[in-house]
Amino acid sequence: MIRRSVIPTPLSDTADLPAALTNNTPKSSAHLSPLKLTPVFDSYWRFAVERQNIFFRRLGGEIKPWTKDPVLTVHKFTNAYRASDRVSQYLIRNVIYRDDLPSSGSEVLFRALLFKLFNKIETWQLLEQAFGAITYKDYRFEHYDEVLSRAMGAGKRIYSAAYIMPPGSSAFGHPAKHQNHLRLLERMMEDNLAGRLENTRRMQQAFELLRAYPTIGDFLAYQFVTDINYSQITNFSEMDFVIPGPGARDGIRKCFADNAGLNEAELIRLMADNQEREFERLGISFQSLWGRPLQLIDCQNLFCEIDKYARVAHPDISGISGRTRIKQKFTPTGNLACPWYPPKWGINDKIAAAYPEQSSPAKAISGQQIALDLGNSH
Repeated sequence: MIRRSVIPTPLSDTADLPAALTNNTPKSSAHLSPLKLTPVFDSYWRFAVERQNIFFRRLGGEIKPWTKDPVLTVHKFTNAYRASDRVSQYLIRNVIYRDDLPSSGSEVLFRALLFKLFNKIETWQLLEQAFGAITYKDYRFEHYDEVLSRAMGAGKRIYSAAYIMPPGSSAFGHPAKHQNHLRLLERMMEDNLAGRLENTRRMQQAFELLRAYPTIGDFLAYQFVTDINYSQITNFSEMDFVIPGPGARDGIRKCFADNAGLNEAELIRLMADNQEREFERLGISFQSLWGRPLQLIDCQNLFCEIDKYARVAHPDISGISGRTRIKQKFTPTGNLACPWYPPKWGINDKIAAAYPEQSSPAKAISGQQIALDLGNSH
């Protein structure tokens, strides 16, 4: 156990922030010694609580504002749980778990990776409009290339801005990024990646399989293996393995003035393992995901979000990138559709019992309606 007595110093300017996020009454964190904490460490936990509160308030049909925090009111932040975000919900409900599409491992992997290469709901819908059922059996490079090239020629964005996909031209030789990514997907399918993933027993092994492909770095491989693990192809615990992304590294730097020799993945695990103790220490109540605590992927994402939040709430504490502004604004779109998670998590029945009027089987909700109901990730 890491031990050291640390008392966070007050925020530089908290006049406009709610008490829930700015209560700087000294709290003992001796259990984390010899780590040296900054005030952002406590804000990490308060942010997680308030962001999850917003999720439940919207789900419960409360009218805005859903928070008194001016930063959360104005700016866009992802959910405390990655699987609750708009794109993840769409992937789970409208791409992976589809009763009207083939359920073999290879077909599910094809759909999941095709969706995630672009990571944009509108691109998936564009392909569905063009081809109807999206299947590997009926896939043809030239047909998909034609649809995507036409969309780009019309000025449409086919990639999400959530993260940057490498162009892949050096590996596959095509001038257009989407052409190279289609070839990447073809190679994965030809390699029987689905079958190889089905035979892995640890998330890190699956990560390494994905990481071996051209254009796939550590961050993308970890994101992809997390998305694939929503399906029945694999069944890893989300507490098995974690890879910090660039934003998470910034957030970690802002939370810890001294990491006491722990690497970033170990610090993420420290947060996941100690979450209940930290909420109790701060005297705040966290609403879990129907009994599912924050997983490593969620704690990783929260580091990314606290990096953004701290640019406004803790402007005196710098990270690695030196960014000082939050670019994306929050545009509310109304109440949330009832969420639906991988059935193997065992929480969908609890959600249906809690929100009987809102709950519907995934197959009964159109993709277009989910996109409208879920709005942006906030």
